[in-house]
Amino acid sequence: MTRKRRRLYFIALGLFGLFAGTGLVLSAFQDNLVFFFSPTEMAAKKPSTGQRIRIGGLVENGSVNKNGETVTFTVTDMTSSLPVRYTGLLPDLFKEGTGVVVEGHLGTDGVFAASEVLAKHDENYMPKEVADALKKSGRWQETAAKAKTIAPTAP
Repeated sequence: MTRKRRRLYFIALGLFGLFAGTGLVLSAFQDNLVFFFSPTEMAAKKPSTGQRIRIGGLVENGSVNKNGETVTFTVTDMTSSLPVRYTGLLPDLFKEGTGVVVEGHLGTDGVFAASEVLAKHDENYMPKEVADALKKSGRWQETAAKAKTIAPTAP
């Protein structure tokens, strides 16, 4: 084998290894990739049945139905709505009219089968334990906790 041919084989083998490694990395990312949709986007471009995705929106008022551990509710973005079914314990912040992100897949019946429910809160959220500690120490200010913006103090 000549030097030129040996060099060509090493280059070809290196490129093959590079492409194989890139393919394996992309395959690993594909398994962990979860797309986020709103209910309107779900209606426009239906993902394939069984594809793992996330849906975000508000829990529609009057839509929560509990039957044992199974909960059904509707997620809306005020334009479109999507029915959701979840089996398990809901987060404490979950309630009608609040933001929610659900992860799961779209079933053949058109109902989103959630495997995880995440309740959202606004920027003024404070854990109950922290609020109780502030009240106990006398540093709690009810108006500041509820205000959207706090005016800066004068120098």
